[in-house]
Amino acid sequence: MELAFTPEQEAFRAEVREWVAQNLPKDVSQKVHQAQRLSRDDLQAWAKILGKKGWLGYGWPEQFGGPGWDAVQKHLFEEECALAGAPRIVPFGPVMVAPVIMAFGNAEQQQRFLPGIASGDVWWSQGYSEPGSGSDLASLKTRAERQGDHYIVNGQKTWTTLGQYGEWIFCLVRTDTECKPQKGISFLLIDMKSPGVTVRPIKLLDGECEVNEVFFDNVKVPAENLIGEENQGWTYAKYLLAHERTNIADVNRAKRELERLKRIAKAEGVWNDMRFRDDIARLEVDIVALEMLVLRVLSAESSGKKSLDIAGLLKIKGSEIQQRYTELMMLAGGPSSVPFIFEAMEAGWQGDQAMGLDTYPGEADHCAPLAANYFNMRKTTIYGGSNEVQRNIVSQTLLG
Repeated sequence: MELAFTPEQEAFRAEVREWVAQNLPKDVSQKVHQAQRLSRDDLQAWAKILGKKGWLGYGWPEQFGGPGWDAVQKHLFEEECALAGAPRIVPFGPVMVAPVIMAFGNAEQQQRFLPGIASGDVWWSQGYSEPGSGSDLASLKTRAERQGDHYIVNGQKTWTTLGQYGEWIFCLVRTDTECKPQKGISFLLIDMKSPGVTVRPIKLLDGECEVNEVFFDNVKVPAENLIGEENQGWTYAKYLLAHERTNIADVNRAKRELERLKRIAKAEGVWNDMRFRDDIARLEVDIVALEMLVLRVLSAESSGKKSLDIAGLLKIKGSEIQQRYTELMMLAGGPSSVPFIFEAMEAGWQGDQAMGLDTYPGEADHCAPLAANYFNMRKTTIYGGSNEVQRNIVSQTLLG
């Protein structure tokens, strides 16, 4: 594997870096660097800026309106956006459901749904997990019964991230109860403004309502919103989850947050503690190793070889790294981590002012709730398929 990027790839990186610097709203970038709350408007504004450029669907082929970038270009784009302080692209539309629509939807569905995703105008949510059906997703119970040219949907989804903003939701629903669990599932697109859809936010420890419960009470869904074939939804779900687990690895955000951890450690006076420095060094080694793993996948894709089937492994390592850097930030902040002061969520803190630096103008002179971020990141090893389940899948795939 060649680790050095080619001159053409470096030129592409420079082009992306320059464009992002010119177009990323400064107030949004500042919020990201300071770990402040991002509103729906913040996330949607960046999505629409990317959509206007044709880069929101940065992983899309040209035939569907994407830039047609190769794997390395997509990686460089993600890296430059993360380092510049761009918000993460909300993945449910452009990264998750769009590839399913491209691969398994018909031409009419592609023409109907993809433009709104590419422009950033339509907010999508994911309807997979249910009470009692998380890692064991095949046990889901939400029913969709065919009645003429419609389905009638009844059931509940939970842990629906940012579902309070959702306009459409892609759902796994049970359409056959007489066969094996995986064989009776279908993939349905549902307008969240439909009568009978209720969204109930779940308030977390940090005061945020990041996740939601979504209820379906005799929701009427046109049969034309079925993706692919009835009872084949498990196949489409696995295809989508491969995109989700790779996205969860998020090595580029880890690189940005590693630098933030170093700044906090210096500001809090623990940088000179050699044992603490050892913890940071071990984390940095693991981030580099994860990046090398990602680059191996990219190298295989770019050379035309069969890509390594390690989406689960990327998810395992990436999620564990996210937990470790939030833990070390909290330990560095000590009593200043302010776990449950709601007002502090709006303030943000990097430690730069305490060091006499002014990296991010306007930065408040007190801690963001580092402990709350730590608690929130406990979820990463569970969602997208728990790491225990992923280890079983990886072992079966690689070891047989």
